[in-house]
Amino acid sequence: MGMISEFKEFAMRGNVIDLAVGVVIGAAFGKIVTALVEKVIMPPIGLLIGKVDFSDLKWTLAEATTDAAGAEVPAVVIGYGDFINTIIQFIIVAFAIFMLIKVLNKLARKKAEEPAAPAEPTEDVLLLREIRDSLKK
Repeated sequence: MGMISEFKEFAMRGNVIDLAVGVVIGAAFGKIVTALVEKVIMPPIGLLIGKVDFSDLKWTLAEATTDAAGAEVPAVVIGYGDFINTIIQFIIVAFAIFMLIKVLNKLARKKAEEPAAPAEPTEDVLLLREIRDSLKK
């Protein structure tokens, strides 16, 4: 089997395609959560703690300066506000995944609890029943 055909067989497996779809949807969901956190959740929280934009929270280690050649050296900062935003985004994504798994598990339990419908008797069984009933007469 040639490498191209082997790769095509690998890439066209259902699991690979499902994974690709999951990654694309996950990336889109991540963007939605980022927008939710940055534009909806964090502004009211910032307002409550003193009109602070969390992404602006930082700890400056060294101020911006200019070097001997006159080039500007940027400030050295630790941006812990962005870190807080990222933690909140993670919590939202983790909760959404938890709720999805919870629903899927509930559906799986319902399917397991439902008894399977009795199978239709085969033609042989029907014939044997007919013979039995005729012998009873």
